[in-house]
Amino acid sequence: MAPTATPRHVKPARILIIDDQEQNIGLLQRILVRAGYENIASTTNPAEAVALKEQFQPDLVLLDLHMGDKDGFQVLEELIAKPRSDDHLPVLMITADDSAEVKRRALALGAKDFVRKPFDSAEVLLRIRNLLETRFLYQTLRDQNSELEQKVAERTKELEESRLEVLERLAVAVEFRDDDTGNHTKRVAEVSATLAAAIGLPPATVELIRRAAPLHDIGKVAIPDNILLKAGPLTAPEFATMKTHTVIGATMLRDGRSELVRVSQRIARSHHEWWDGSGYPDRTAKEAIPLEARIVAIADFLDALTHDRPYRPAWSLEDTLSEIAARAGIHFDPKIAGALAGIDWSASSLMVA
Repeated sequence: MAPTATPRHVKPARILIIDDQEQNIGLLQRILVRAGYENIASTTNPAEAVALKEQFQPDLVLLDLHMGDKDGFQVLEELIAKPRSDDHLPVLMITADDSAEVKRRALALGAKDFVRKPFDSAEVLLRIRNLLETRFLYQTLRDQNSELEQKVAERTKELEESRLEVLERLAVAVEFRDDDTGNHTKRVAEVSATLAAAIGLPPATVELIRRAAPLHDIGKVAIPDNILLKAGPLTAPEFATMKTHTVIGATMLRDGRSELVRVSQRIARSHHEWWDGSGYPDRTAKEAIPLEARIVAIADFLDALTHDRPYRPAWSLEDTLSEIAARAGIHFDPKIAGALAGIDWSASSLMVA
């Protein structure tokens, strides 16, 4: 009596038969149907094998070795050479030639097992069942791994975003020390994103800069109030202390695992570098300054001058834009400064406290 295939493998299994002899296909189909397999496709033309595989998406291929125009070795090479993205497709070779050389060649090309002509129905079904069990086990493991990877990715993203949220809230808390609205970081973020879009950066990069820019001054958390809130000009030692907020911020953000934190770190360290190399903390110049930091440098300057500070009243938008234009190529990236000049900031809510 022929063995019964594992029930969960029978009905959903798709089996493709490739044999140039119609009677062989008929015999195999009868064996399969009696065992409960319902999804069966076949062809006597080996030239159709690859196209039929792509259309039918089989779980198992029964492939005759000796055929007329194209033998089973050629077809096997074509089937294995064009795998589906999720493939672990077993091929069961059907042959009257079970010599060691034939088996070695077929196995080397990717065949998984052999059935010898004339067929023994019990043996055929056992080999089919074993190959399908391996096929479906592979699919189950693949799906489980994919689900696990997705969960890990989601969890990692949640953890990264929770860390970033803490840092963003800390940055807002820092802003409240010298900006009673706490909106400076938000405005700098939006201005930076607008500038990034204006110079043609892709949307994903624009959004990355929008999210990273609020952390540009996070290092000010370590600056004493008597310096940060001083109403008058800073002394040289006080200014030296103030400048350390770039290094402190970069240190707080170092070793980030996400691109967002890494961009934030570069901005925090380099948003006071000047185009001509006269900025701080590293006296970096021109394109050696990270692009995102060059963008935030202008956004920070624009927002800082157009809003009141403890040590000076706000400048007008017109005067601020003129000042940035005058510093283009000296303090600011001329390309970004030029893009700023082409934006109608007068109608923007970003200029409102």
